[in-house]
Amino acid sequence: MEAHELIVYACPLGPLARQLDQYFAASRAACGPNTAHRYMPHCTLTGFFHDEAASIEQYVGLLDAALERARPCKPAPVFAVREMLLREDFHGLLLNSPWLEALIADWAAGASSPTRREALRLKSDLHLSLAYGFPAEQHAPLAQLARELVDWRIPTDWELRFYERHPDKRWTCHAAWRL
Repeated sequence: MEAHELIVYACPLGPLARQLDQYFAASRAACGPNTAHRYMPHCTLTGFFHDEAASIEQYVGLLDAALERARPCKPAPVFAVREMLLREDFHGLLLNSPWLEALIADWAAGASSPTRREALRLKSDLHLSLAYGFPAEQHAPLAQLARELVDWRIPTDWELRFYERHPDKRWTCHAAWRL
């Protein structure tokens, strides 16, 4: 059976999502593509994992159940955006969400599959990447664009998403839940 590449993300909605779309378009126009352009704006909650198509429905159902168990304790906001980090090799928003990390750990604890190729890897050091994999001379212009276009202090809604990445780099969102 063919293994599908799967992952769980949290994606921003609303004004921050629109600002990020503007930033990604402006950064691509000004400096060309970097590695962050290969993805939609997101916070990675698991590493990629591989399993058969028949398992996707089970993962989605378990994630739905874990979210329902966690909802009564959901903080507002779901993420605390700690800061915008603009290093010479990475630009991004540093995030904190113990609640979301606990939700994903709960999901992973019950998400067993005999056909999954590797263990689920839960992410810590949560962040949303703005730019990485860029030449050193692009640091300053990309940092300036980030400062001008992204207000990381803006209140933001988030969506939990279960994605599949296809071999041709297209994405399918199999499920999404408003957080």
